[in-house]
Amino acid sequence: MVDLDSNPTKLIEIVEIGKQLLITRGALTTFSIANDVAKYFAIIPAMFAVAYPGLDKLNIMSLHSPASAVCSAIVFNALIIVVLIPLALRGVRYRPSSAASLLGRNIWVYGLGGLVAPFIGIKLIDLAVQFVPGFR
Repeated sequence: MVDLDSNPTKLIEIVEIGKQLLITRGALTTFSIANDVAKYFAIIPAMFAVAYPGLDKLNIMSLHSPASAVCSAIVFNALIIVVLIPLALRGVRYRPSSAASLLGRNIWVYGLGGLVAPFIGIKLIDLAVQFVPGFR
């Protein structure tokens, strides 16, 4: 066993692993928050359009029905969790740079991905769910 007193480079490796864990947690949190916001913008207009037909203009995704919107969001959520497991296990690669540049990169990659992916995924799932007899 090599302890830190005899090999100080191990301390540097421990710090890098800690930074990688922190960056990964931040990336997953950024994606998750953006993902939740996008799902609300996808589901809520479809639900309000039934109660208040004048709000149908807010349903920019033209989801089939409130039931298909909710079902599509639930299926998308289940699928995205499975997709994110490898990222959580592997981690986001750590590259030495400033905190501001790391934050900016995470917001662009994971925040933008978290905003765009639900709109595409929920719409595709909604198109498939339309043909299920219970959602007409």
